[in-house]
Amino acid sequence: MNKHTMMEKTAREAFEKGGFNGAWLYAENGEIVSKGAYGFSDPEGTKPLTEDSIFQLASVTKQFTAAAVMLAVRRGLISLEDDITKFFPELYKYKGAKIRHLLSHTSGIPDYFDDADWFIDQWKKENRVPDNPEIVRFLLETKAEPYCAPGEAFNYSNTGYNLLAEIVERVSGIPFEEFLMKNIFEPAGMKNTRCCHIRRDGVPFENYAQATVIADDKFVADMDPEGEPEVIAFEGLNGDDYVFTDIFDMFRWDRVLREGSVITLEEQKHMYTPAVLSNGEAYADEDGDGYGFGWGIVNDEDFGLIVRHSGGMPGVGTWFERFIDEDKVLVYLTNRDCLDARAYDAFYNGMEAIARGKEPEPIVSIEDVMVKDPDKSNWESFCGKYEHPEDDFIIDEVFMKDGELFVKIIDEEDDDEFECRLYPIGENEFGRKGGFVRLTFGDGSVTYSENTLKKL
Repeated sequence: MNKHTMMEKTAREAFEKGGFNGAWLYAENGEIVSKGAYGFSDPEGTKPLTEDSIFQLASVTKQFTAAAVMLAVRRGLISLEDDITKFFPELYKYKGAKIRHLLSHTSGIPDYFDDADWFIDQWKKENRVPDNPEIVRFLLETKAEPYCAPGEAFNYSNTGYNLLAEIVERVSGIPFEEFLMKNIFEPAGMKNTRCCHIRRDGVPFENYAQATVIADDKFVADMDPEGEPEVIAFEGLNGDDYVFTDIFDMFRWDRVLREGSVITLEEQKHMYTPAVLSNGEAYADEDGDGYGFGWGIVNDEDFGLIVRHSGGMPGVGTWFERFIDEDKVLVYLTNRDCLDARAYDAFYNGMEAIARGKEPEPIVSIEDVMVKDPDKSNWESFCGKYEHPEDDFIIDEVFMKDGELFVKIIDEEDDDEFECRLYPIGENEFGRKGGFVRLTFGDGSVTYSENTLKKL
């Protein structure tokens, strides 16, 4: 099979159907098989992306923070068994959480995303973006309770990686951004990569792919007042995000890891070993995948060891996957909220299939699966306000607009309210572009996500 042609076709069709706006690279045995870019680097859609466009990595950043920690351990500056109270004695509430717990998300320390308002308040009231050292102040002022005892369970925590960055900065005596540059990016030959804060300090890249969100049915920059307030409020943090790079530097990183020239192969073995919980069992999610130090871990019966990580922020979606035993690497970086969730899902699944030597499924959008020329005679009966379930995702109101059915959704988890069109996909059954929820209307009720709610 011609993997380059297939990947290029998959990316192009996904772009055309609103599922992809970014760049990708796939390589085998150190040779690039497929690469390219589709879409735009600006919200206005006037500047085409290029293969060397610079993207925000979001949580793919965590592997670099984990690598920095391993370097600090190698130099005797810290130990994986150090308790965090050694560095932050004021965080006695979380005593028992060790550096290895922070690395593997088993510390029990709560994620700052659970209380984004604290950061938004600092930004709006004090007209400044909180710096990373203030993550300690955040934990103290919010009095956030631990998710669990250290080592008891896996609970993804960006806060843990903020603390790791702060530890590396304290023990090394230099800013975390500088530590990454001097000890990882420069030795790895990653000339287009840096940890920085572009909203606070300015954009250092001419070819930056601006993270772009959808607001009021139009594309706007993620830092725009109409965009997402937490984007600016979080931007002073380190460790969990805010490394910027391109697809070629990520390929260089893969090669450097395989050589063991920056992080030794023995150190990588530690990083690729699933965390062991306090009950003696290795952590595994519902798919059987583990998590090590900054890497998700898969033991595939056909392809052997695979390590990978995703990243997501408003307007940002990233993926980096390394087939350790097969010497393959797949990376894609995006800078726009997708218009169609089905098309994005088909893109992701398609690229994964091609990397594994399989034929991809066609790129399908909701327009492809919707009922053509539907009978709208009973749509008015679906309109009205509905009961609210004990759920974060709430169908609040259904209404007609311009001859189509629309819904007002309240997303309490993201503290967001928005309206979107409903597309008929079956008898009295509807879907939306931005997600996979299916709404089925009955006699004065709507059913979705195992909730059946009456019209008020």
